[in-house]
Amino acid sequence: MDKVASLRAFVKVVESGSFAEAGRQLRLSRSAISKYIADLEESLGVQLLNRTTRHASPTENGQRYFERAVVILSEIEAADQAVAQAQSAPRGLLRVNAPMSFGTLRLGPVLAEFMSRYPELQLQLVLSDDLLDPVQDGFDVTLRIAELESSSLIARKIMPVARMICASPDYLARHGTPKHPQDLRGHASLTYGLLLTGNQWKLTGTDGDHWIQPAWSLCVNNAEVLRDVAIKGRGLALLPEFIAADALRTGELRTVLDDYSAPPLALYAVYPPTRHLSVKVRLFIDFLVERFGREGEASTRSK
Repeated sequence: MDKVASLRAFVKVVESGSFAEAGRQLRLSRSAISKYIADLEESLGVQLLNRTTRHASPTENGQRYFERAVVILSEIEAADQAVAQAQSAPRGLLRVNAPMSFGTLRLGPVLAEFMSRYPELQLQLVLSDDLLDPVQDGFDVTLRIAELESSSLIARKIMPVARMICASPDYLARHGTPKHPQDLRGHASLTYGLLLTGNQWKLTGTDGDHWIQPAWSLCVNNAEVLRDVAIKGRGLALLPEFIAADALRTGELRTVLDDYSAPPLALYAVYPPTRHLSVKVRLFIDFLVERFGREGEASTRSK
């Protein structure tokens, strides 16, 4: 038995005094209303209505039940309205975890726009290059730049993240410019410490794939540090484009081995699987796609 539907049918019969009128208001047949009432009376083991051919009125038990049923239905309606309002005007706390470099260089500059769109949201942003557990650490959304492994989490791709090998003009003048991936073995490398491939670099060109494990002089879990050390001439670094972009534009860094490409990573928004994705999470992810998705498409087309 659908208890809520039975309560609605019962309340309408009492209010209208008629099974037929209750059916008209609820857009149900008279027989459907009768069945709801019969099921309700059977489940309770009491008679709720006195019936005649044209009129229905509550019994003493029915009147008590009617008064409580009106309150219950009113509470259900209020709950429905509260959810509907939350859907249209998100509020409450949104906890987001993002990589340090992406958070400072790209996410930070656009957060004010997101906050102005949804002023009733409280946004808590935690920047960390550690692989935090989105569920255990209580994040609504986790941003990751990676080649994701399979998991029970849901991931939405926001944009591709291209990578290139960079070095300072001073370093290249002193040590020479590599022409082939195998030449990297004679160079100092600056490596990122959280890649699934470890310190191996995979480069692909017209002559196929090359897996290189160059000798490294620095291993660190933050790519901005790699960029800064590379600018100072201490070695070659495999850097995401968004981190190297300014230094490439000013000439502080140059790309090498342009005929070869590293496997692109991607920015993903990761969140726990839920039956109904909360509106605040959906709006935040849609905002990221709006701001960064087109940027990623433009970058891909330019290569």
